[in-house]
Amino acid sequence: MKKIAAIVLASAAMISTAFAGEIQGVVKAVDADTATVELESGEVFTLAEGVVLQGIEAGTTVKVVFTDGTTEATEVSAVQ
Repeated sequence: MKKIAAIVLASAAMISTAFAGEIQGVVKAVDADTATVELESGEVFTLAEGVVLQGIEAGTTVKVVFTDGTTEATEVSAVQ
């Protein structure tokens, strides 16, 4: 039973990773009212529930992790 649970957990982790995209860019604008971040490339990402943009503002270089096939950002972090 423990082996089955371990396999299920490992499979779930791989599936969630397989459906995530990642991009790096410079923030053009942050809109707190609509919970969106626009990159200078023109791409706009909507923040998933619970994503906090601490210290992210226009001009910040960021890495955006998003749900593949959507523009829902599951993580936005500053790149040093």
